[in-house]
Amino acid sequence: MEHKIKDYTRIKGWGVDADPENDPTYPLKNRTNEEHKGYSWERPPQQVVNMEILKSVERPNVSAVFGTSMPPSGLSGKLRRFAYQWSENTYTRWLTLIFADRVNEYEGIVEDIKSGNIPNLFAEKGWKAEWRLKPERLAIKIGTTAAIVTALLTVMIRKSK
Repeated sequence: MEHKIKDYTRIKGWGVDADPENDPTYPLKNRTNEEHKGYSWERPPQQVVNMEILKSVERPNVSAVFGTSMPPSGLSGKLRRFAYQWSENTYTRWLTLIFADRVNEYEGIVEDIKSGNIPNLFAEKGWKAEWRLKPERLAIKIGTTAAIVTALLTVMIRKSK
């Protein structure tokens, strides 16, 4: 892979690890500065890309190997696509990805119910221990969740009429 030399000095913090005296792995790491020339290892063969793969805006190519168990879909997928438009060092990206994880959790519960499986939320979410240790906090969580679900169902029913 051919790298074109670019001037990255305009980026705040760029090259902060260039000084070996300021490197937390120094002198344990045998520095050869080969990392700065590009790939310093033999890259594994590229895995076939046959689905949507989200990649960082900082990376020129897709990772050689990647997971395929959960391609982005639904509202959580839209949130992830939005998050991956941002740099890896922004709160927007990471907070959106955390929110997308939570949305995906509820999408999974809805999918389970649609397929006829009733999830055992009490066991899966550790509510037994929470009931024993902090019952008031659990009551607040369940009440808040019930209120949000009721509000969403009310809005959906009103829109469908």
